[in-house]
Amino acid sequence: MTAALSHLREGDCFVVWKLDRLGRGLRALIDFVEGLHHRGVDFRTLDGGTQIDTSTAQGKFFFRVMAALAEMERDLIRERTNAGLAAARARGRKGGRKPKLTAQQICHARKLLADPEVTIKEVAASLKVNRATIYRALGLGAAGRKRSTA
Repeated sequence: MTAALSHLREGDCFVVWKLDRLGRGLRALIDFVEGLHHRGVDFRTLDGGTQIDTSTAQGKFFFRVMAALAEMERDLIRERTNAGLAAARARGRKGGRKPKLTAQQICHARKLLADPEVTIKEVAASLKVNRATIYRALGLGAAGRKRSTA
Protein backbone atom coordinates (compact mmCIF):
# COMPACT_ATOMS: atom_id res chain seq x y z
CA MET A 1 0.00 0.00 0.00
CA THR A 2 2.87 2.38 0.79
CA ALA A 3 4.23 1.96 -2.73
CA ALA A 4 0.81 2.74 -4.22
CA LEU A 5 0.46 5.86 -2.08
CA SER A 6 3.89 7.12 -3.10
CA HIS A 7 2.87 7.00 -6.79
CA LEU A 8 -0.41 8.91 -6.39
CA ARG A 9 -0.63 12.29 -8.08
CA GLU A 10 -3.26 15.02 -8.03
CA GLY A 11 -6.32 13.89 -9.96
CA ASP A 12 -5.70 10.17 -9.33
CA CYS A 13 -8.20 7.86 -7.64
CA PHE A 14 -7.09 5.45 -4.89
CA VAL A 15 -9.19 2.27 -5.14
CA VAL A 16 -9.53 -0.47 -2.50
CA TRP A 17 -11.64 -3.60 -2.47
CA LYS A 18 -13.15 -3.08 1.00
CA LEU A 19 -12.88 -0.42 3.70
CA ASP A 20 -11.55 -2.91 6.24
CA ARG A 21 -8.39 -3.29 4.11
CA LEU A 22 -7.29 0.22 5.12
CA GLY A 23 -7.60 0.14 8.89
CA ARG A 24 -9.54 -0.99 11.88
CA GLY A 25 -10.89 2.29 13.23
CA LEU A 26 -13.25 4.77 11.66
CA ARG A 27 -11.09 7.68 12.80
CA ALA A 28 -8.01 6.23 11.07
CA LEU A 29 -10.00 5.70 7.87
CA ILE A 30 -11.34 9.24 7.93
CA ASP A 31 -7.87 10.67 8.53
CA PHE A 32 -6.52 8.57 5.65
CA VAL A 33 -9.18 9.75 3.19
CA GLU A 34 -8.81 13.36 4.34
CA GLY A 35 -5.08 13.06 3.66
CA LEU A 36 -5.85 11.84 0.16
CA HIS A 37 -8.29 14.72 -0.33
CA HIS A 38 -5.63 17.28 0.65
CA ARG A 39 -3.35 15.75 -2.00
CA GLY A 40 -6.12 16.08 -4.61
CA VAL A 41 -6.66 12.32 -4.79
CA ASP A 42 -10.13 10.74 -4.88
CA PHE A 43 -11.00 7.59 -2.95
CA ARG A 44 -13.16 4.67 -4.00
CA THR A 45 -14.19 1.25 -2.68
CA LEU A 46 -15.32 -1.60 -4.91
CA ASP A 47 -17.27 -3.65 -2.37
CA GLY A 48 -20.99 -3.42 -3.13
CA GLY A 49 -22.13 -3.22 0.49
CA THR A 50 -20.23 -0.07 1.43
CA GLN A 51 -19.38 1.46 -1.92
CA ILE A 52 -17.88 4.93 -1.53
CA ASP A 53 -16.64 7.24 -4.27
CA THR A 54 -15.42 10.64 -3.04
CA SER A 55 -15.30 11.98 -6.60
CA THR A 56 -19.12 12.22 -6.51
CA ALA A 57 -21.31 14.52 -4.43
CA GLN A 58 -23.07 11.54 -2.80
CA GLY A 59 -19.77 9.89 -1.94
CA LYS A 60 -18.44 13.08 -0.35
CA PHE A 61 -21.69 13.49 1.59
CA PHE A 62 -21.61 9.90 2.85
CA PHE A 63 -18.02 10.30 3.92
CA ARG A 64 -18.74 13.58 5.75
CA VAL A 65 -21.63 11.90 7.60
CA MET A 66 -19.23 9.13 8.65
CA ALA A 67 -16.75 11.75 9.86
CA ALA A 68 -19.46 13.53 11.88
CA LEU A 69 -20.51 10.24 13.48
CA ALA A 70 -16.91 9.45 14.36
CA GLU A 71 -16.49 12.87 15.99
CA MET A 72 -19.72 12.40 17.96
CA GLU A 73 -18.52 8.97 19.09
CA ARG A 74 -15.21 10.46 20.32
CA ASP A 75 -17.07 13.20 22.20
CA LEU A 76 -19.40 10.66 23.84
CA ILE A 77 -16.46 8.51 24.92
CA ARG A 78 -14.74 11.58 26.39
CA GLU A 79 -17.91 12.59 28.26
CA ARG A 80 -18.42 9.08 29.67
CA THR A 81 -14.78 8.85 30.72
CA ASN A 82 -14.90 12.22 32.50
CA ALA A 83 -18.19 11.31 34.20
CA GLY A 84 -16.70 8.01 35.39
CA LEU A 85 -13.61 9.75 36.77
CA ALA A 86 -15.77 12.35 38.56
CA ALA A 87 -17.95 9.59 40.07
CA ALA A 88 -14.84 7.74 41.25
CA ARG A 89 -13.47 10.93 42.84
CA ALA A 90 -16.83 11.48 44.57
CA ARG A 91 -16.51 7.97 46.06
CA GLY A 92 -13.06 8.89 47.36
CA ARG A 93 -11.05 7.03 44.74
CA LYS A 94 -7.87 8.61 43.50
CA GLY A 95 -6.44 7.72 40.11
CA GLY A 96 -2.85 7.08 39.26
CA ARG A 97 -0.09 4.89 40.53
CA LYS A 98 0.46 4.33 44.23
CA PRO A 99 3.55 6.12 45.62
CA LYS A 100 6.66 3.96 45.94
CA LEU A 101 7.64 5.57 49.24
CA THR A 102 5.49 6.12 52.30
CA ALA A 103 5.69 9.32 54.34
CA GLN A 104 7.67 7.38 56.94
CA GLN A 105 10.21 6.23 54.33
CA ILE A 106 10.59 9.78 53.00
CA CYS A 107 11.26 11.03 56.52
CA HIS A 108 13.82 8.24 56.99
CA ALA A 109 15.52 9.21 53.70
CA ARG A 110 15.76 12.85 54.86
CA LYS A 111 17.39 11.74 58.11
CA LEU A 112 19.87 9.55 56.24
CA LEU A 113 20.76 12.38 53.86
CA ALA A 114 21.41 14.74 56.76
CA ASP A 115 24.73 12.91 57.02
CA PRO A 116 27.02 14.35 54.30
CA GLU A 117 28.78 10.97 53.97
CA VAL A 118 25.62 9.22 52.76
CA THR A 119 24.84 9.45 49.04
CA ILE A 120 21.45 9.43 47.37
CA LYS A 121 22.49 6.24 45.62
CA GLU A 122 22.98 4.53 49.00
CA VAL A 123 19.65 5.80 50.31
CA ALA A 124 17.90 4.59 47.16
CA ALA A 125 19.54 1.17 47.49
CA SER A 126 18.50 0.86 51.14
CA LEU A 127 14.87 1.68 50.26
CA LYS A 128 14.99 -0.53 47.13
CA VAL A 129 14.00 2.28 44.76
CA ASN A 130 15.66 4.18 41.94
CA ARG A 131 17.61 7.37 42.65
CA ALA A 132 15.05 9.35 40.62
CA THR A 133 12.35 8.23 43.08
CA ILE A 134 14.35 9.74 45.94
CA TYR A 135 14.85 12.99 44.02
CA ARG A 136 11.11 13.25 43.29
CA ALA A 137 10.02 12.32 46.82
CA LEU A 138 12.35 14.85 48.43
CA GLY A 139 11.70 17.56 45.87
CA LEU A 140 15.34 17.80 44.90
CA GLY A 141 16.06 19.36 41.56
CA ALA A 142 19.38 20.01 39.83
CA ALA A 143 20.89 21.14 43.16
CA GLY A 144 20.07 17.79 44.73
CA ARG A 145 21.72 15.89 41.90
CA LYS A 146 25.09 17.44 42.76
CA ARG A 147 24.93 15.72 46.12
CA SER A 148 25.20 12.24 44.57
CA THR A 149 28.70 10.98 43.76
CA ALA A 150 27.56 8.13 41.52
